[in-house]
Amino acid sequence: MGAYCTEWEDSMKLISHVLTIIVCSVGVAVALKPVAARAQVTIFQKSGPSSDFDAWLQGITLTGQIEGGIDANPARPDNGINFGNFLGDHANQVQLNQVALTLARAIDPTKAEYQIGFTLEALYGSDARYYHLLGISDHMTSDRYQLIPAQAHVDTHLPWLTKGGLNMQAGILQAPMGVETLDPTTRPFYSLAYTSEYSVPFQHVGAMFKWHVIDMLDVTFGIDTGNQTTFGRSDNNDAPAGYFGFNLNNLAHGKLTIIELSRVGPEDSVKVLGSPANHLNRFWNDINATYAITDKLSVTGEFNYLHDDGLRADTTSFVSFLSYKITPTLTFNYRGEIYRDNTGLFVASFLTNRAYMQAVAGIPAPAESAPPTTYGELTLGVTYKPDLGHHIRVFEIRPEIRFDRSLNGTTPFNDGRNTGVFTFGGDAVLGF
Repeated sequence: MGAYCTEWEDSMKLISHVLTIIVCSVGVAVALKPVAARAQVTIFQKSGPSSDFDAWLQGITLTGQIEGGIDANPARPDNGINFGNFLGDHANQVQLNQVALTLARAIDPTKAEYQIGFTLEALYGSDARYYHLLGISDHMTSDRYQLIPAQAHVDTHLPWLTKGGLNMQAGILQAPMGVETLDPTTRPFYSLAYTSEYSVPFQHVGAMFKWHVIDMLDVTFGIDTGNQTTFGRSDNNDAPAGYFGFNLNNLAHGKLTIIELSRVGPEDSVKVLGSPANHLNRFWNDINATYAITDKLSVTGEFNYLHDDGLRADTTSFVSFLSYKITPTLTFNYRGEIYRDNTGLFVASFLTNRAYMQAVAGIPAPAESAPPTTYGELTLGVTYKPDLGHHIRVFEIRPEIRFDRSLNGTTPFNDGRNTGVFTFGGDAVLGF
């Protein structure tokens, strides 16, 4: 009972800290906007016509975002970990998932002219533990709350080959594969699907290209050092990897979009497999389609298949999403998933704050795993997203209920005791 009380007190303290940060963020946003406007006038206002460089500078934006959440587990696993859950991995504990600041100058791909921009994003919080790059930020701290350069890339638009031209991003990139992303405002739930955690990459150092062939078709390709690796000793093998795929846009009178992306290259560590790791490939394949049935109702389906030559392992999954806008500020969300890990080598929970990146590097790491398992997952939730105005860019509250179950009789949940687990929780997001 004493341990439970201590845990509760710690959680309430963290809730207080998160609420304090949110309140302060609102105050800072409200207070700073007039100052920023005056600063812009001071820097850019000129008596004569503005130059192209002045216009480019005026396109630079600074945004901030904070997210905190909790995944409560009534079974209270002894190790305190929600198995198979990265972002809400600590059961019954509030976490400050993200505090992100983004400085950017966007490009406009609809303009047939040379353009250059950039994106710089720093992220602090518990989510950072899973999005490091080897050799850049993975050794900075062993605390639960960590700091990463979530993005740092140069963006260009080149009016080449076709009317739509070619877009390029080069630097530290967030991986483009899959439906759910690191930014909580782009996905319907606090928690992630198994597919989004174990069968798509997270971060890259490299270059990505998108060629706008025609209005209906974009072609994507790119090259990088590997998933969450960099160069030299900070690469877990000596070979690059890369993407290729396509987007089909505005099908069915603008209601349907289809995105296919494949990836190939060695991803396993030479510390685990030896020199064969440099030529044994991992093949990632993801296709998803989103259809807007009405203005209020949309559905998404995602199919993913991964094969790893070095591990002799496969994962196969299908995820379905449904979103229904009940009112302008309230949306109902559904996610259902079937995920097969045919060797038990992919789905795992990492028991220390640096364990995930140690596994990427090929260093032994404390983790909880399961035998070959077919996972079923159902998540229901709502998103309350009022327009607060007063310089608040976005505000969301997203409660959710989730049920996970082994469909082939294994017991991966709650310290290996149960075939299923029930969790409930959610998060709050504030952006300015």
